[in-house]
Amino acid sequence: MVKKLKALSKSDDKQLAEAVRTSAQQIWQAGLGAFAKAQEEGGKVFAKLVQEGTALQKRTQQFAEGKVGDVTTTVNKVAENVSKQASGSWDKLEKVFEDRVARSLTSLGVPTRKDIQALTKRVEELNKAVATLSGKKAPAAKAEAKPAAKKAPAKKAAAKKAPAKKAAKSA
Repeated sequence: MVKKLKALSKSDDKQLAEAVRTSAQQIWQAGLGAFAKAQEEGGKVFAKLVQEGTALQKRTQQFAEGKVGDVTTTVNKVAENVSKQASGSWDKLEKVFEDRVARSLTSLGVPTRKDIQALTKRVEELNKAVATLSGKKAPAAKAEAKPAAKKAPAKKAAAKKAPAKKAAKSA
């Protein structure tokens, strides 16, 4: 087009004006054609952009959900670790407390469960030894509470027999 204008500039001014007018009209018509094409395809382009946006949104949501799952897993692991550490700390604190209470009870002279069990075992052994030496059958461990209640009447019977013996001696 520039070559056309140079060639015409040498010729007549009328021809130059006509060429400029024709070029301007062609440019105008090209612009109108481009505008019409943009309007025609604008709806199609808009619909395509909506589809791409929807697809992008779905991918983004899936990615975000995956990251939320990862973060949830990480937070759960951290929570478990903290819980274990707290539990361990409570166990240590409980052990320290139990040790101090045990020392305090020992210093006060309160017998422990082991002491009572050892004494119970020793009493049972002595009962067996006494029963063996006296020739009587050893009482059962569970039955020890009942004989204690029966011993009181036995003492009364022994007290009644004693005066009878004295009466026999005096006669």
